[in-house]
This record gives sequence, C-alpha cells and structure tokens, in this order.
Amino acid sequence: MPMIRWMLRHIPRPWLIRASEWLRPAADLWYRGKGFKDPVNGKSYRTFLPYGYGQLRPHALSPGTLTLERHRALWLFLERFTPFFRSPQWQVLHIAPEQAFRKRFKKLFGKRYVTADLHSPLADVKADITNLPFESDSFDVVLCNHVLEHIPDDRGAMSELYRVMKPGGFGIFQVPLDPNRQTTFEDPGITDPAMRARLFGQYDHVRVYGTDFFDRLRQAGFDVTPYPVRELFSPEEIRLYALDADEIIPYVQKPTP
Repeated sequence: MPMIRWMLRHIPRPWLIRASEWLRPAADLWYRGKGFKDPVNGKSYRTFLPYGYGQLRPHALSPGTLTLERHRALWLFLERFTPFFRSPQWQVLHIAPEQAFRKRFKKLFGKRYVTADLHSPLADVKADITNLPFESDSFDVVLCNHVLEHIPDDRGAMSELYRVMKPGGFGIFQVPLDPNRQTTFEDPGITDPAMRARLFGQYDHVRVYGTDFFDRLRQAGFDVTPYPVRELFSPEEIRLYALDADEIIPYVQKPTP
C-alpha cells in the first residue's frame, strides 16, 4: 500500500482528517463481514486496513471508525476497567481529540467535555499544552494520547496536565513506547524530518520513549500504573479487536491531599 504511506507523509494532517470523514461511510459498508470487530461501534468487518508512517502494520485501521490499535485498546480499557462511561457528570479534558471519540464523548458528557489542541481542526479550544488556559483542579478525567512525543518540553506539558486535573482524578497518557528501552532517547538538535523519522519513528516526533516515561509522569506528581495490553485481554480478544499486544496503557491519578 505505497499510496497510504505517501499520503501520510505528504498530505497535511488537517486535510487527511477532513477527507477521511467523507470516505469513512463508504469504507464502513464495503468492508463489513466477519473476522474483526471494532469495539467502538460494535460492528464486524472482514478485514481491517494496513496503516503506518514507515512499515505498514496489517489490520491496523478500522474502516468503520478509523481507529488504530491504541484507540481500540483505550476504548476497551475505559469501558471495562474504569467508570468513565457510567459517569456523565464528570468534567473531561481531551487533548488532541481523536475523531472516532470526539462526537461519542460529546454526546455522553455534553458541555462537560472539553477538547483542546494547538493545531487540530477538531479541538474546541486552541491551546498550548505547556500553558493550558484552564483553572487548576478543573477536570475529573484528562485524556492525552500520542501527543507528548511531539512536545519538546514534555515535562512542562505533564506538569500542566497535573495542574488542571482534580485531586482524585485520573488520566490516560498513551505514547509510542519501546518496552525494550529503559531510557528515553531525545536530542533537540535533531530537526531534520527524515532524520526524526529514522530515529524517532515519525517525522514530527522529537523523542522515542523508554520505560522511564512512567518515572517522568511520577516526577510530575502523578501516581502511575502501567497496564500491558497482553495482561488485560485474552489472545482471542487481541486478535478479534486487532490490538497491539505490546501496547502499555499508562493510567495516572492525581493523589488526594
């Protein structure tokens, strides 16, 4: 699928987001069948689509919701292991909202659901994650997934996420993480997109996280519990939902005084 790789590398992300909204309904119908299930919409498909900036991952993209492996794992985690979908009174902050979730979460939480990002056309509030325009202790839940690897000052961003979360609140901060790497690799002097793609996995990433990512979150003040996907779901579920068995879901909480 060379065309997919070319589009991801050369077409601006806001354009891709808009185009995908037009193409998704047709793909949803065309790929219906048995084989894989999307937990977000509950529908089954004969195949999921390949996706990836570098090497294409087979069965990564759901044609019905355009979710990737990490999105489906997040949905299942929120559904099974948290009261997220049973607490419509919560105040929720969603940084860089994924298109598969935004409308669904907005329907559930209404005005209590706030989306923010500096560049995303899907966000309600244009905001720098290192200087959020919200009062301290404002949100019961903060979702910030596959964002921090783009942020030069990720520690500053973590501090802001901690500041706006209510004591006792929780968040999920997924990142592309190499579980075999103990120490995060970053070099602010590397600015060439091709070099970043080779070293960090994507042209707009500024680091590749190791398992010390969880220590960074702890240093920001969070209590952190890493949940490996392979321990949360059976092999049959991992295959059915096309999850990444190596994914680790970072569940954080802000301690109560």
